[in-house]
Amino acid sequence: MSKPALGRGLGALLGGSASLAKPAAATGATVSTALAAPEPSPGERVLRVPLLRIRPCPLQPRKDFPEETLRELADSIRAQGIVQPLIVREQGSFLELIAGERRWRAAQLAGLSEAPVIVRTADDRAVLELALIENLQRENLNALEEAQGYAQLASQFQLTQEEIAVKVGKSRAAVANALRLLKLTPLLQGFLRDGRLSVGHAKVLLGLDDLKHQQHLAERAIKESLNVRQTEKLVARLQLRPPTERSQAPVLPPMADAHIAGLENQLRERFGTKVSLHYQQGKGSLQILFFNDADLERILQIAGVTVE
Repeated sequence: MSKPALGRGLGALLGGSASLAKPAAATGATVSTALAAPEPSPGERVLRVPLLRIRPCPLQPRKDFPEETLRELADSIRAQGIVQPLIVREQGSFLELIAGERRWRAAQLAGLSEAPVIVRTADDRAVLELALIENLQRENLNALEEAQGYAQLASQFQLTQEEIAVKVGKSRAAVANALRLLKLTPLLQGFLRDGRLSVGHAKVLLGLDDLKHQQHLAERAIKESLNVRQTEKLVARLQLRPPTERSQAPVLPPMADAHIAGLENQLRERFGTKVSLHYQQGKGSLQILFFNDADLERILQIAGVTVE
């Protein structure tokens, strides 16, 4: 199923259909759509303006611009120049970026004094829509930046989740799941932003209503390097507790460490079947699954047990 068409405001802003663009010369990279490399509309032309006259847009959903990738782009710009013009709009005596902030930042690092631009007329809503779609298509936004962009479309322009989904070419469920991340506490949002927690971890933790429990299990997942599945098991174990116990600090038995997981893998390879090793403070159980009499006899033979 093809993605929904862009909004009318965006279509007018981009000045044409999203047809395939030509490869960028001499860089070895290709641009997938006209959205990434907009062409001037009739009556428009590419101008060269001083970088100092250009300002970033406060509506830009992308906040993180890694220094390393900016330096790499700056090196390319020194060698090839800015292949794709920046898209800007007039704001008083300055030009405000609609698209191309990363190129603008890299151009400054490269020591350029001016850049090619296309000046367009656009309201705030069209600017935010374009910035979101450009970054989403290039996968430049982290999960929180994406969620904050959707929230801004909803609050500032009163768009429903369904309308946002159509604008950005996502499913309504994807938009809803992204917006849920904003319910995390600022501390957990920080863990997600710096990569200590994944989006999968965050979705699992949101299954807990108690914010203290969310924080406790998040910190534990980081400390013990728990994967999403292990964190999910911790959340499930906590939810199974009686309400009177659930309100207390969620002290739960340790999860299986890497050594236990390694032993399980060796046992699975040895017996050729699913094996579960449960260990806690020197005690536990070993479960070896079989599916018929012949399977059981095979396992017993491997274990050196003779059936009389």
